[in-house]
Amino acid sequence: MTLEYNNILAAVDGSHEAELAFKKSIELAKRHNAVLHLLHVVDTRAYTTMTKHVPDIDDEVFEDGKELLSKYKKEAEAAGIPEVNVYITPGSPKKVISRDYANRLDADLIVCGAQGLNAFEHYLMGSVSQHIVSSSPCDVLVVRGNKRRK
Repeated sequence: MTLEYNNILAAVDGSHEAELAFKKSIELAKRHNAVLHLLHVVDTRAYTTMTKHVPDIDDEVFEDGKELLSKYKKEAEAAGIPEVNVYITPGSPKKVISRDYANRLDADLIVCGAQGLNAFEHYLMGSVSQHIVSSSPCDVLVVRGNKRRK
């Protein structure tokens, strides 16, 4: 068993928690001299229900994600990460992150933010980070946006 990470997958969605997870992934990639993979999943579940059309990478719905990934890639490279790869794809974030891309990239660590859902949202959608933790083939670090006080 090794304690080194070679391929770190950071899931980013533009939220505050994902921003913190991205910053943590830079620290970890530097410490482990790892390749950093940045993934933005455009959640198309509601979109496809309404339009019956699966968007492709050229559709406008992807523009914000492309801009976010471009910004993060530049920031990671400026921080000294020699290899940064970016990916944007449609689908269910729960499945795409924990199964598809974790396996495809041979990730040994996934870094994601803990999204704060209220009880009703959690009941309807479930927690993406909780699903990633329970179904990923590798280690998972969930970064929280606020520190809990004693």
